[in-house]
Parts: sequence; C-alpha cells; structure tokens
Amino acid sequence: MGRQVPGSALYRPDNPVENVLATDAVAVDIATQGIGIEWNGRLGDAPLATRRPSSGTLTTLCACDHDVLLIFWGDTRLLAVPSYRRKKTTVPTKARVPPAKLARAVERLRHHLYRLHQGLAPPPIAMVELTLGAWVSQAVQVAAELGIADALAERPLPLDQLANRVGADADALKRLMRALISRGVFRQHRDGRYGLTPLADTLRSDAPVSMSGWARFIGSPQHREHWSLLVESVRTGKTIIPGLRGKEWFDYLADDPEFAKLFNHAMTSLSEMAEATVIAGYDFSPYSTIVDVGGGHGRLLAGILAATPAAQGVLYDLPHVVAGAPALLRQRGVEDRVRVEGGSFFDSVPAGGVAYVLKAVIHDWPDEQAVAILRSVHAAAGGDATVLLIEAVLPEHNRDFPGKWADLEMLLLASSRERTAAEYRDLLGQAGLRMTRVVQTASPFSVIEAKPA
Repeated sequence: MGRQVPGSALYRPDNPVENVLATDAVAVDIATQGIGIEWNGRLGDAPLATRRPSSGTLTTLCACDHDVLLIFWGDTRLLAVPSYRRKKTTVPTKARVPPAKLARAVERLRHHLYRLHQGLAPPPIAMVELTLGAWVSQAVQVAAELGIADALAERPLPLDQLANRVGADADALKRLMRALISRGVFRQHRDGRYGLTPLADTLRSDAPVSMSGWARFIGSPQHREHWSLLVESVRTGKTIIPGLRGKEWFDYLADDPEFAKLFNHAMTSLSEMAEATVIAGYDFSPYSTIVDVGGGHGRLLAGILAATPAAQGVLYDLPHVVAGAPALLRQRGVEDRVRVEGGSFFDSVPAGGVAYVLKAVIHDWPDEQAVAILRSVHAAAGGDATVLLIEAVLPEHNRDFPGKWADLEMLLLASSRERTAAEYRDLLGQAGLRMTRVVQTASPFSVIEAKPA
C-alpha cells in the first residue's frame, strides 16, 4: 500500500498517551479491517518489505520517531497531527495530551489488534487467558503495595538488593517479577538487574500520573470480596454492600478509614489521569466563575483555573472533605482565587456560578438521587449558567471501553450506573436542564454540557 517508512519503529497502541516507541525498526501488516497509523518523518536506511494478504483489508501500521502522525482508514487519510514522541531511553516525566480523535482511532486499532491476538489462540486457551486477569491485577497490586517501582525509580537493581529494599523473599520476588515482566510490567536487563518500563513507571507513588493508588484499591481484600459477589448483583439488580456491610457504600467508607484512604488514593489516580485530558479537551475560558460541585480537595478546579487565569473558583463538598483543600490549592498556586464552602449537594449548591462542574458525581447515584442533585445545581445556576458533567459516557459500539466495567462496579457498590449520552439527556431533562453537546477527550471521560431548559 506504499505506507511503510524505511527505518521506522512500531507505534505501540497499548500506550496511546505517551506514544512509546519500540527499540527495533519494524513494521506490522494487519490483515483486518481497521485503522492504519504512520509516522511520517525523516527516513532511515533500512528498507522494509511490504506484504499483501490474499484476502481482507490490509492496514499497515508504521511509525517513525518524530514529525507527523497520520491516521488512515483503508487508503484514506483521516487525520494528521504532530508527534508526541519521547526518548526511548527515559521514562517521561509529563505526558502530552493527544487529540480526542487520535485517541479514538488508537482505541479502534487496539480493538482490532486484540481481536487478532485473541483469535490466534484456540477458544479454550483464550478463555483461560481472560480468567487469568484477576491474577494479573493481584500481582500488580502486590508490586504497588511493596513499592517496587519506587525502589527502581533511580536505577535498575539486582534481585537481592531489590528484595532487601521492598522487604520481600528473594525467590518469591523473582517469581512475581517474572510474571509481571511477561505482561510488560518491569523489565530485566541482560545483566540480570530489574528496571522500569513505561507501564511499571505508573506504579511509582510520585509519578505524574500514578496508578499506584488505583492498583492497591482494586487488589484490596475488601474490593476482591465485593467483586466475588457480583453474581448476586446481576441476579437482583441491586448493590451487595448493605447485605454484606450492614450499611450503604459511603457510610461504610466513613466507618472504615483505612479502606477509605485506599479508595481516595484510587480516585486521585483517576483524577490525575483525567485532569489533563479534560482541560485540554474542553475550553473553560468563557466562564468567569466556576463552581466545582463535589470537587474533593480541588485538584481538577486548580487545574482548570491554571488554564484560565481570568476565572475565579468555588470549591464545594462535604465539610470534612474540603477541610483538606487549602493545602492543595496553595500548592497549585490558586488559593487566592478559590472560595471553599462545605455542604451537601442534596441540600443546596452555592449560587452565582457561570459554570457548574460535577466530575464523576452523577454516576455514583441511582436515577432518583442523581436527578435530585441536578435539581439542586439547577436551582443555584439560575437561567444562564452552564452545567458540565464529567463522566465516562458509554459509547454505543461493542468495543471495549473502561466505562463498561465501571458500570458493573457502580451496580455492585451503589445500585448506580454509568450512562449513555441518551440516558444523560433524559436525566438532565428530568431536572429541568437541556443537554447541548458531549465533548470527548483523549481519556475515557467526556464533558456533558447542559443549559437550563
């Protein structure tokens, strides 16, 4: 098809945000319908062969380490954007945000690659691999709990030194690392020392976008116990938490401070992932006063205000939650631009905002409570303000999407749900609001924009 680039390197779709480049110059021909991705830049010296399959649509995936990324559907070029490259020898300190269209194209590519990978194994083997997912996540949790990525942050270490640093049995640690390395988490150098990969780097506690808290929460004994009862939620359509814990989800968190700490760290991990993409994907500059409803310590609000220097902010959450906000706001340099208020969004919401932001709030609640929250926001917003819901809007396609799994989590924990755009439109309508558009970002989160009806 003429799109192989001499001297190119494979673009790895498993890390679309950082666009990690492989060390070897290779090209991949995919005999499937899908998306082609090509880095169009300075050419190297080694020519690459082109193969056309006997049937099907040939999509060619090529990459070069700079200049322009081209997205193809068949022979039609859909998109050309600057590269988001990094040096092959270092772990990035700050990920750049690709356009949402590029992220969706990469997701489609990953889907077709995964289907190809899955189809190359007999169905029983592929099913065994699927069911091993619980083991993999538990191994990742152990790595996060032991702080292995933190121990390797400065330099690679031999097994005995690594085991000593993380307080683990050397032989057991070797077996754990062997399994994780097979999934791309950590690497082993030729001299035997263990080091970080881009995936492992996300488990550092101080990584710019750290997934350590998320991994520890997902693998915690309490969370595993909850998911072991998923069948009961599927049978009844209701949460298992009251029957198991004797109280509702948020009441249980309030009574188990250690588990609540894990949960909060996990939510921080997701916020770190979403913050940059939401701010890059949606223009907050038209809003002079932004009220963050249920905004926790104000991380997202601080990021929005940093990107919109003329705006002022109001942070609103439960009193014991916002008590920890001033330190973060001070650290982010926006403390003098934010008014902090404590209260419950079921009772009222601060008035006077030009925009009201609710990130990952509505998905926590069944429809009746969700409408009640939106009515409180509507009452405060008046006739002219904009309401912005930041949620993982479920797509209509049948490809994988993190929100589809989060939807089961919501059912399990709170009888709540993730929703499609049509479901959000209906929910907003019940609260007297009119959905005007849904703005996708490079992450699974979208911005749902609404106005008073």
